Amino acid sequence: MDLAVNTCFLSASGSPEGALKAVAEAGFTHLHWCHHWRTDFLYGPAELKQCAQWLRTFGLRLLDVHGSAGQEKCWYSPVEYQRQAGVELVVNRIIMLRELEGTGSLIMHVPLLRDREGFDPALPLRQFDALRRSLDELAPVLEKYGARIAVENGFSDTFELIGRIMRDYPEKCFGITYDSGHGNVAEGKGMERLEPFKNRLQAVHLNDNDGSGDRHQPPFYGTVDWERMAEIIAESSYRDRPLSFEILIGHTPFCDPQAPEQSPENVRAFLKDAHERCERVAKLFAERRAAKGGRAI
Repeated sequence: MDLAVNTCFLSASGSPEGALKAVAEAGFTHLHWCHHWRTDFLYGPAELKQCAQWLRTFGLRLLDVHGSAGQEKCWYSPVEYQRQAGVELVVNRIIMLRELEGTGSLIMHVPLLRDREGFDPALPLRQFDALRRSLDELAPVLEKYGARIAVENGFSDTFELIGRIMRDYPEKCFGITYDSGHGNVAEGKGMERLEPFKNRLQAVHLNDNDGSGDRHQPPFYGTVDWERMAEIIAESSYRDRPLSFEILIGHTPFCDPQAPEQSPENVRAFLKDAHERCERVAKLFAERRAAKGGRAI
């Protein structure tokens, strides 16, 4: 089965060339492009050309692009000029997705309401009003490029605002990214909240943690219920696509916290172990999918 992994398992900045070579050698077939995901970085023609060359060189295919909400260019900023600049940043990533022949979605963070005591919803609600303006402006751009934005759940996310987007905007342009690690933090209600919207699931960020924080570990390090996760995906609108994992080396035994850079040996060992763990999830998914009469992938 095809497996995708994020480009930023070591770092989200700098050249990804070494990381791409390593993930290809480890057996991953697809990429979740995650570089510069929280910056105002704009990809120009020369950079897109180089990214395309790396994909060809290492025999990798692009699945999703993780867009950026930006630092000053934020597509849900209540400050209008920042919102407009944020929309330009999103359009840049839509173009990137299509130029690199991505087969998945543009993944975007959105304002979120949390079920935490003392959490003040005033700011995310103001941000959501700004986001609606951006969604309206981006809908024709998505149609032009034949692309879709898949909005991502955050930790302790109630799915209230995600639910509003799913109700008010068309499936052909907008869907959901489910991050299993975010859903597992705190009370771990993410999968429960995803269930009513699984027919809008368009991307996944599969990773693990013990519920105490967002660690982005490979599967089976923490407490994510992978059997239930596989069941939901098998029943969802995502069921025919590569499983995509968003993992980091940092909270694994393969990370040397004292080293300025991880050694090639550590990186290879991390990716080998991660790929084996991802294959275990893929096997669970294939079993659930077969039980429901789905075709083998």
